[in-house]
Amino acid sequence: MTKIAIIGAGVWGSALSYLASQNGHEIRLWSRSSSERLEDILQGASIILSAVSMSGVNSVVTKLQRLSIHPEQILITATKGLDPATTRTPSQIWQEAFPANPVVVLSGPNLSKEIKQGLPAATAVSSTNAKAAQFVQQAFASPKFRVYTNPDPLGVELGGTLKNVMAIASGTCDGLQLGTNAKAALLTRGLAEIIRVGTDWGAQAETFYGLSGLGDLLATCNSELSRNYQVGYQLAQGKTLSEILAQLEGTAEGVNTTPVLLERANRQGVSVPITYQVYRLLKSEITPQAAVEALMLRDTKPE
Repeated sequence: MTKIAIIGAGVWGSALSYLASQNGHEIRLWSRSSSERLEDILQGASIILSAVSMSGVNSVVTKLQRLSIHPEQILITATKGLDPATTRTPSQIWQEAFPANPVVVLSGPNLSKEIKQGLPAATAVSSTNAKAAQFVQQAFASPKFRVYTNPDPLGVELGGTLKNVMAIASGTCDGLQLGTNAKAALLTRGLAEIIRVGTDWGAQAETFYGLSGLGDLLATCNSELSRNYQVGYQLAQGKTLSEILAQLEGTAEGVNTTPVLLERANRQGVSVPITYQVYRLLKSEITPQAAVEALMLRDTKPE
């Protein structure tokens, strides 16, 4: 039995808490509304897992820096997003703040509601510290939740982050009832776009064909349970972004990731045509129909 402290009691944090408790671990769940002190939650924990939204990462890191974190405590980040001020990933923020601690990225095709229903799923855990990744693998693996290790934490993290932008595009495609052919083309080109960004960032191309890349892309872009998919779908139905976000359960990280991704891609000279149209759509600069037309009318070129 392992003591696991989970920070963030939203849908994802609760799902991870469910998985770990099913394996018999001692789980301590904390959120901003908790009555218990954070330092008491962390006391004696072998694993500290952060499942907060991207907007909460920096404040949680700051809180933990004020506390006594042992160098042997494993830090897991299960957040999918980019810091708007620095374009850093969550694991980069955690590792800079706690250079002595092993940091593990957990990401994969993991729709929270399906996990809490006990349906089978798989995920990837990745770290520059192989032993830490293997320890996390053993802690969370079960007959209904298969956990694979991966040596490319940046790729694993970016796969889970960047596919949220594509999920907005996918939801728009379905909301406009454009058909299977159009969606297949969109997801194929979306994966190519993710790989271009990821390899420019320093990740390994093959990582994006795994669970945290292609796997997560397929799950998030094909399910009504995906919040990012719902954003695109409902935009195509004529709703405003503010209306959609007000009724969502949890955070659609793709909305916040899109402008950060576009800014970094432009700075690096990386072509991201789908991201650009999603950005224009979220900013109400273009209609869903016009966004599709803009993608279809691009110059012809080799695949």
